Parts: sequence; structure tokens; C-alpha cells
Amino acid sequence: MGIRIEAHFLPLRGLLKTLSSARMHGLDTLRASAILMVMVFHEQESLPEAMEAIGKIGWMGVDLFFVLSGYLIGLQVLRPYLHGKTLSVRDFYRRRVYRILPAYLVVVGLYFLVPVWRERPHLSPLWEFLTFTENLFVDYAHNQAFSHVWSLCVEEHFYLVLPFLVVWMMRRPSLRKVVVVSVGVVVLGVVARGWGLVHGLRGVEWPYGFGARYIELIYYPTWCRLDGLLVGVLLAAMEVFRPRWWRAVARHGHATMGLGVALFAVACWLFADRFESLYGVAAWSTYVGFPVVSAAFGLMVVSSVSDNGVLRRVKVPGAGVLAMLAYGLYLTHKEIIHMVQMAWPGLEVSRTWGAMGIYLVSCLVGAGLLYVCVERPFMRLRDRGGSDERLKPAI
Repeated sequence: MGIRIEAHFLPLRGLLKTLSSARMHGLDTLRASAILMVMVFHEQESLPEAMEAIGKIGWMGVDLFFVLSGYLIGLQVLRPYLHGKTLSVRDFYRRRVYRILPAYLVVVGLYFLVPVWRERPHLSPLWEFLTFTENLFVDYAHNQAFSHVWSLCVEEHFYLVLPFLVVWMMRRPSLRKVVVVSVGVVVLGVVARGWGLVHGLRGVEWPYGFGARYIELIYYPTWCRLDGLLVGVLLAAMEVFRPRWWRAVARHGHATMGLGVALFAVACWLFADRFESLYGVAAWSTYVGFPVVSAAFGLMVVSSVSDNGVLRRVKVPGAGVLAMLAYGLYLTHKEIIHMVQMAWPGLEVSRTWGAMGIYLVSCLVGAGLLYVCVERPFMRLRDRGGSDERLKPAI
């Protein structure tokens, strides 16, 4: 997936391809890290005890996915304006349908047609999955099968709104509009999460019922989880429309990575006991923790594409494969591990490195089959009409 080059830039084709390839290394590493964090988080009780530290914070991998998706999709929808063009909303939706729906519908079909596929016995109604509203109506205490699709629902809502928002803002573009909308999104999240914490969780017995209600009211709803996507889109907007600002930040790859790691450490401290209570650090994490972790990952994304960022310069072995299979791994890892544990009794409680290796290989095989048989054919159909998309979006 290279950059689409205008005719008068053809002499620079080789250089730009080289730069594009180099930039992918860093983004692939982040994408691979995100999916591994999510997988470890979901299966931490079946993995070696040494993985518990990663498992405890692994849920933040979803926020890294959000930042990556906001950045890459933001580049896709904003770049046409540099060439005096406007965004084709129809083409945008066509590409999203080809990329997202085929693999997703296959997995949804397995859930409803092959009950043994389910990692938990109870499943939300089919209409919630078909309308991408499972994150808004899920009864988490009772219907946990395929509940991890909540983050895809958030992304689909983002895909639905972003093109129209961009078209509206680009009629009369201004920095003031960007600031007002951005602040509005952050404030919406803070207020929505705060309301859920104070009015939705007050009186709920902890720990019984508290965690499920936290997830339903604060962790899953779209309006509470837009911070990462916003950070990604803002990075894309700065790269496209404020190249001087972008270069000023991106030239300090090591510094941005260091600051990103420091902010990530702050986020880990804030969220150390996110289900603990309505007060103290746990409450502050609900109010401001999500913007903090999103900003941390945003800085890491900048570092990954900067000239002197370590992630841009180093091609981590296996990261490209994990990045390519990330969507399939996201959709199927819980179910495949469940199937492996059914076929191999006792593996779950062993918590050995060997068991972890079996899980990983099984998930990679399953995701690889989904990619080869479903994702790749439909992406080829998607790309027949041409593309301005430089990099595939994160999920």
C-alpha cells in the first residue's frame, strides 16, 4: 500500500516509497503491541504469572488502536483537500464496508450458528451486532460472549460521523472550529463518565456488580471513549494542514517517545484500581485518565513516524505479520483459545509458557485463515477502484 503519487511527482517515487516503508515499521510495531496487549488482558488468567503485570494494563491496547485508527483514517479523509479536492463520502463508506464487514459477519455467523464457538455461554441479541450497538445495550453481567466487539462498535460510530464532520468543517476551515470541536469532545467524555460514576455507580455494591456497571456505563459507551480517536485525528490534521508544527514535533522522536512513556506511566498509576471506589485516584482515572492515556499513545505514534524515532528505524521481527493479522486476531482470539482449551483439558490451569505458545500459534493460524480466505479477497475488491489510502487503518 504505497502513496498515490501525482504525475509531476513521479521522479520522487522511489524516495517516497522508501519513506513510506520506513514509517510503516513504527506503526506496525505499535499495532502489534496493541493486539498483544489486548490478547494478554483477555486471557491473563490462563497465562504464566509473569504476564500478570502486562495483563493488568493490557486493556489500554484498545486505546492505542483508537489513536492509530484516528491517525490513519484522518490522513485518508484530509489529504484530498491538499490537492484541491473534496472527500468522497461514498468512496469512504465503500472502502470501510469492504474492510470491516466481511470478516466481522463471518465471525458473527460462527457465534450464532456454531454455539460451541462461543467463549461464554450467553450472547447479546443478533440485532445489537448487526447494528453495531452492542456497546450501548450490552448486559455485561449476563451476556459476555463476543463482548470485546464493543471497541469495533465505537470505531464504526466514528466512521459514520467523521466524513460528514470533515466536509462541514472544510467548507470554512478554521483553527477555532477545530479547537471548539476538540474541547467539546473531551468535555463530553469527562462529563459522561463523571455522571456514570456518581449517578450510575453510587450505591452499587463493590465488588459485586460494580465492575459490570462500570463497563456498561463508563467503559463501553461511545461518548465516553472518543479521546483516542480524537487524538489520532488531530495528529493527522496537524501533519496535513500544519506541516511546520508537525515537523517541529516530529523531529524530536526520542523526546516524544520519552514523554509518551512518562504519560503512560501516569495513566497506569491512575488506573491501578479503576474498579476500586467512587473516590480518590480511581475516580480521577475515570474523569481524566482516558485523555491521559490517549495523549501518551499519541506521542508514541508521532515518535514512530519521526525521522529519529527508534520505532521508525527498527523493524521488529514479526511485528508486520501481527499488524497484518491484527483485525482477525482481535475478532477471534478469545474464541480460538476457548476451543483449544476445550480440546486440551487442563491446559488452562497449567499457566505455562508452553501453553501460551500453543494459544499464540493457534490464534495466528485462525487469524491467518480469516485473512487469506476473507479479508484479503475483499480488500482486493476494495482497491480495484483506486485509493489514496497510504496505510491500512487500525481496528
